[in-house]
Amino acid sequence: MASTAYPQTNAYSSSGVPPPQGGGGGAPVPDSYFTESRKGEVNELRNLLRNFATERDMKKKRDIIKKVIAYMTLGIDVSRLLTEMMLVIETRDLVIKKMVYLFLSNYATANPELAQMCTNTLTKDCHNEDPMVRGLALRSLCSLRLPQMVEYVSEPLQRALQDSHAYVRKTAVMGILKMYHLDQDILEQNHFVDTLYDMLRDPDAAVVTNCILVLNEIMSKSGGMAINRAIMLHLLNRLAEFGEFGVLAVLDLVPRYIPANEEEGYQIMNLLDPLLRTTNAGAFMAVIFAFLSLAQNLTADGIQRQIVMRVKAPVITMMTGGSSELMYCLLKHVDALIELCPGVFDDEYRQFYLRHHEPTSVKYLKIQILAKITNPSNAPDIVGELSECVANTDTTLSRLSVRSLARIACRDLGGEGCAENITCRLVEMVDLDIAHVSSEAATALSAILRKHSGLKELIAPPLPRALKYMSESSGKASIIYLLGECGDIVPEAPYCLEKLIDSYDKIQSSLVKIALLTSTMKLFFQRPPEVQRMLGRLLKKATEDVSCQDLHDRALLYYRLLRTGNDPMMVQNVVKTNTSIPGQCNFSEENFDDDIRDELMKEFNTLSIIYGTTSENFIAEENMVKFFRMPAEHPLDAPSGVTAVSDDAAIHNVTHQVQQTSIIETPVSDMSSAEPHGTQVMDLLGFGAEPTPAPVAAPNAFRLIPNFSLTGDEYQTKWGAVQDADSHVIIVPLSAQPGSTDDVERLLEQAYIKTMASGELPTEFKFFLYAQEVPPTGSILLVQASIAKNVPPCEMLLTIKVSGPGGLEKVEAFVNILKSAISPYV
Repeated sequence: MASTAYPQTNAYSSSGVPPPQGGGGGAPVPDSYFTESRKGEVNELRNLLRNFATERDMKKKRDIIKKVIAYMTLGIDVSRLLTEMMLVIETRDLVIKKMVYLFLSNYATANPELAQMCTNTLTKDCHNEDPMVRGLALRSLCSLRLPQMVEYVSEPLQRALQDSHAYVRKTAVMGILKMYHLDQDILEQNHFVDTLYDMLRDPDAAVVTNCILVLNEIMSKSGGMAINRAIMLHLLNRLAEFGEFGVLAVLDLVPRYIPANEEEGYQIMNLLDPLLRTTNAGAFMAVIFAFLSLAQNLTADGIQRQIVMRVKAPVITMMTGGSSELMYCLLKHVDALIELCPGVFDDEYRQFYLRHHEPTSVKYLKIQILAKITNPSNAPDIVGELSECVANTDTTLSRLSVRSLARIACRDLGGEGCAENITCRLVEMVDLDIAHVSSEAATALSAILRKHSGLKELIAPPLPRALKYMSESSGKASIIYLLGECGDIVPEAPYCLEKLIDSYDKIQSSLVKIALLTSTMKLFFQRPPEVQRMLGRLLKKATEDVSCQDLHDRALLYYRLLRTGNDPMMVQNVVKTNTSIPGQCNFSEENFDDDIRDELMKEFNTLSIIYGTTSENFIAEENMVKFFRMPAEHPLDAPSGVTAVSDDAAIHNVTHQVQQTSIIETPVSDMSSAEPHGTQVMDLLGFGAEPTPAPVAAPNAFRLIPNFSLTGDEYQTKWGAVQDADSHVIIVPLSAQPGSTDDVERLLEQAYIKTMASGELPTEFKFFLYAQEVPPTGSILLVQASIAKNVPPCEMLLTIKVSGPGGLEKVEAFVNILKSAISPYV
């Protein structure tokens, strides 16, 4: 028989030569480093690495190292090449150095002895003239994570913290954190925590950002990084220098800061207000959280509502223009804000309408929010929108729409006639040939009847026919409950239930059985002759039913009451309990505990808002970090002569402090002595530094110009030109409270201290003062002063800004003049 020739189907031709790749004129397929390894390739790489020094082509050198990194990335063990890779590290090519550093960091833990051999090379690279090499070498040295390497890392790390290049300093700050996880004692020995606080003044914002992050993690057990007025104002005034990540790090500190007084709280809010124009959603929500936290320290009525009104427009804009994931997160936060301040978002209800391209998670949330922002003016539009969503093919969305309609009706949010309109819509839905819609509508009607008993006439007509076609257990139970409530106006109610009683053995749902038992008992006291016999049959079957303990016990209770009860009215009162809800009350499951809401708002801009529960419910206790609000005792609130001290021993020995704000407290002067007491400079960070006496100005060295005046615009311009961080806050104790602002102004005028404006508020006297020093300096001093009324101890709080040359000495001299002027009250 002649043989048949078949075409070859193997990958190689008869000549043994593979066919050309990408036949025709197609582009060649680039080689990939992420390919399957062949047996013996690691040995081939070893041979290539051994001849690495003789290879002159830099591209081929890089390709060899890339191949090693590719194998490592695929999970292939190439630790056998550690010795050869360590020899390659001696190169000037930055790309090769990066890859070798990555290789060493990956295999150092598994091969500690070999990794130690590269210590000298890494330490040498830490002295390289190229800052990029210095930073990479330090990062790799700290990433070895070997306890025996700690002593070798400390010295390069300390030197890098003082490096002239920001990248090296930034890397060194993160190296401190890696050292902390290896050996916490090394931090105390080298005073790294003190150094980190000192580096908060670093000119590079990225370095400051890393300092904040590292301090927060190192001090997580003691409530996070210690903050006070000086640190807070210093960071806030530099916000414009930070990138988005740095801004978030600074904003996370604001909710933990307790302002010295209400005025400072408003100042911080003014500093943060421009950030509401940011396009970064994380920073935007962090600003809102900061505002809400600061509002806790403000006594103005409705301040939270004003904050939510201020952020409403930008949050709506951001919500409608972002991705679906971002939209969902923003919607959850908007939902929390609606619960906090009902009514604020009501006029933006159209922004919560459903769009066809949105994912189901966003649609579900919008449906729930629509019910919360309903009011009499927008109720017709919202009810119409929800009614359209009922017919959606998504069953979950359809159910949520019906529940939202029921919520509007039960809470009576739509004004007069809205509940009746929704009830009529739900009655029509009960008759729909859509199982889940009719079931949810029946459940909604049962809730509405408990809230609005006067709507019984609208609900009753479709109940008998609805019971025939209802398939879901929850809907059928609701219809049975409604028949029991409406039995006096539905003639066929007993006969509808009798059919169910006769087919009792076919009922699988205990929910339907319990509803049937309860409704039959109610009908018995409304229409005894018609119900007596079928009630007896139902009680016999229910008491013998052991499928549900609740059903069995309830049937037994009813049976014993009817059998032994001498007073029928007493039995009737037990059975026919009033299930209606007063108009001003809500269902228990709808009431959101104020305490829970407050705890949830403390975790705003976190996963707690997304999950709808506090973090302790989804984070293990050992991983929980509780941040504390600071300072516990604010320097401005401390008693006279007492310096606020931090409780944290880890930061008790801070020596370098942020000298951005002078906080001075003037002790009560001795009335029997002609010489005033010296003032004391408060510890800026509250870290326990000893107070030092401030220098006292020489007599008659500081004088004010008698005839000097400013307009209101000039005053505001000069005040805004001086940063808040450069202001001086001084407390002057008073022995008596002035009777009026005129008394104080008259005394100040005699000392050439002018008053721009003053006023008497319910809780304090307020003054806006100014004065000018005589030439040659001619500095202008701007003062905002307040005297609390009927609040011991009586004192004058001064916030002073100097426009022109001068500092603390000039402020003290001015305060002495002011004290002399108001001596009757000092």
